[in-house]
Order: sequence, then structure tokens, then C-alpha cells
Amino acid sequence: MEINKSLEELGILLPRVLLPGDQIDMNKWAVVACDQYSSEPEYWDRVRKYTSGSPSTLEMVYPECFLGEENPEERIGNIQSAMERHLKEGLFRELEPGIMLVERTTRFSPPRHGIVLALDLEKYDYSKESTSLIRATEGTIVERIPPRKRIRQGSPLEFPHIMVLIDDREKKVVEPLFENKAAFKKIYDFSLMMESGAVRGYHVSDHDAISNFLEGLSALANPEAFAKRYGAGDVLLYAMGDGNHSLATAKSIWEEVKSDGGENVMNHPARYAMVELLNIYDEGLIFKPIHRVLFRLDPQNLLSQLRKEEGIEIEEGVPVEKLPEIVETAAPCHKIGFFTEATSGIIYFTRPEAVLPAGSIQKFLDKYLKTNPETVIDYIHGTESTLKLGKQEDSIGFFLPKVDKGAFFETVIRDGALPRKTFSMGEAEEKRFYIEARRIAE
Repeated sequence: MEINKSLEELGILLPRVLLPGDQIDMNKWAVVACDQYSSEPEYWDRVRKYTSGSPSTLEMVYPECFLGEENPEERIGNIQSAMERHLKEGLFRELEPGIMLVERTTRFSPPRHGIVLALDLEKYDYSKESTSLIRATEGTIVERIPPRKRIRQGSPLEFPHIMVLIDDREKKVVEPLFENKAAFKKIYDFSLMMESGAVRGYHVSDHDAISNFLEGLSALANPEAFAKRYGAGDVLLYAMGDGNHSLATAKSIWEEVKSDGGENVMNHPARYAMVELLNIYDEGLIFKPIHRVLFRLDPQNLLSQLRKEEGIEIEEGVPVEKLPEIVETAAPCHKIGFFTEATSGIIYFTRPEAVLPAGSIQKFLDKYLKTNPETVIDYIHGTESTLKLGKQEDSIGFFLPKVDKGAFFETVIRDGALPRKTFSMGEAEEKRFYIEARRIAE
């Protein structure tokens, strides 16, 4: 097949991946996605102490835990300076154009398999009504883009934690590459910090292997086959998994670069964003709910406001350890578990208007936060962290059920982007770690 033509049609760039040299301690180099542990500064403090004195991606990312600090510009300047310094000192080696196979193991699930490549932001639209080849799967909060833009603008490198999904039930795209991984060069193989498992990476630049990979993607993107499967005309090939706002930030910057550019602007590296591509049917990809915790409030006042809402019933006295199991049981209503320092129970939305339980609770929480500006909300990955935070004084936690990944693409195609923070791909420590980099400045 004509590879260049297929790459263009499928919105793919084979990136020149940058990786640190063999002298670098990879266990200290790789840190977890910046949007994890966002209410646990002590986690990031442990990472800082652990990596002290060793080159680390911690120097080049902005943990969202610190986004509200008084002087973000100082941290952003340090991030960009670290990138420039490491490039100048020759810390990185640049691989020839190709893709990376990433095999990730954790204590929670079977190995997970992903492919690192770059996607064309010309084929991405994050609006709820989008019909583009690449689409957001949850509501994008445009107010969250500007602080991320300040980090990416002026940075010579990107370190992606973005994970993008394809709907390949027959496993003909990603899986064949991993079945043949012994034929490719292993680039890294190491344990991840904080008992987060291990990761192995293989570089693929072989023409035939990449050609076969693109043929599999082209079959998924075939308009006739897509229409037969989903009853829809506009092909959704790539659905956002993690890093929705990071990709939206890259898109926003690309639109500015494009509007200011000259005749060769369409070849600018900012046109693309590097991501990890996964099959939604990968056995190691486990969909988990994203829970909610509200801080700086009177929990009983919030519960009182909930009771005044039509179509909502509250059952108190349900043991907190039973809540995750109860919200997962099938029912015609939506069920959300709640707990505070003093009580716990189930909220029943008996006449839900939203498609998913996340939409039901989020509609109320958005209204509550508008009238209680002193209250702060955070979106938490993982049961243990949610319990720890929600049981604090003047706080309340909410347990949500997981999303059925088998119906995921169909739901996004039919209903558009899901309510924000609806699902998470695994626990916090299962998230993508920063390893590979790519140049995004000319």
C-alpha cells in the first residue's frame, strides 16, 4: 500500500521519538501523568525527593496538583529551561521515524498494549457535536485550556500522557504487532516508581509492519463498514481516552500557529500531537469510574439540597464499604454512593434525564458549586484515594459506577461527548508514565 497516502488519510505522523540515553536511570526518569494525585501534594513531594539529582520528566511537566499556586510562571519557565538544557546537553537520542510498541504491566490487570505515534490535529474537533475522525469523549472545559497553553507554548518538546482508543473488536490492528514484537528492537524495559508496575518499549520502522498496521486502521475507517456497524455516516476512528484537555490544548496552539504561519505552515511539527493508541478491547485496559470529592462545605447542607430535588431519593446508613458494589448493580434508576466523616449511603436518581449516572450527579454538583463558590471539587481516580479524601472534615465523597466499554463508541457516536470526568482507564498508578518525547518547535 502507499504508506504516505494512508498516513495522511488516517491522520498519522510517524514521529522521530526522543528518548534519554543509556546512562539515565529510567526508573527516575518516568513519572506518572500530571493530572493524577491532584489532591495529594504529598505524592508529588515523594516523587521530587526520589528523583532529586537525576534527570527526570518531573522537571518537564506541571503536576496539576500545583496549578493554583501563586507564581505558576516561575514553574513554567523552569520546565521550558529544563527542556532546552537537556536538548543542548545531548541527553536525548532521536530514533528514525516510526512507532513505539508499549507493553505495560501493573498489579491490577493483564498487560496493556499501546502504540505511540502522532495524530493530525487537523482531523480533531473537541466540540460536543463533532463529526471529525478524532473526537473528544467527554465535555471539554475551555477554561482549563489557557493554563495548559502557557506550558506548551514556548516549549520545544512534548511529553504525552494522552491515550486514544480505537474500536477493534477483532483485534487486527494493535495485537498483530505485539505478537511479532520479538522481531523489533527493544528500546527500554524497566520498573516504574512507586510500585506502579513495569514497562517495555519496542521501536518499529519496518515498512511491511507499518503497512500492515495502517491496513488494519484503514479497514476500521472504511465509511461503508462504519455505516453498517454503527448506522452513522461520519467515521469516528479515534476516541479520546485520557488527556482530553491536553489534546484540546495542542489543537488550540496549532490553530494559532496555522493562522500566523507562512506557505509551509502545514509542515509545522505543532500540527501533530504524540499519543498512545490502544484497542478498547485490550484485556489490560480496564475502565474505572472517576469519583468526586467536595471540600470546604457542610455535607449535611449539600444532602439537604439534594433531598429538595425532584426525582432524587437518599438512603442513609449504608456501610461505606458496600457502596462501590451497590452502585455497580443494574437498576432502572441511577445510583451514586456518598460518604462523609459521619455518614454514608446511596443517592437514587429515580427519573434520570442524563444518559449516564455521571451526568445525573454532575448536573446537581455544578448547580451547587455555582451557589457555593467557597466549595471546591476534585475528580479522583481510585477507591482508596476517594475514601481518604471524602472522609475528611468538611468534605463529602461520591462513588460512581464504571462505564461499559463495549458500548463506549456507540454511545459517543449517538450522544456526542459524555459528561466530563465520566470514566478513567485504570487506577492512578496504571496511567501512562512520561517516557518518550517529540520536538514541537521548529
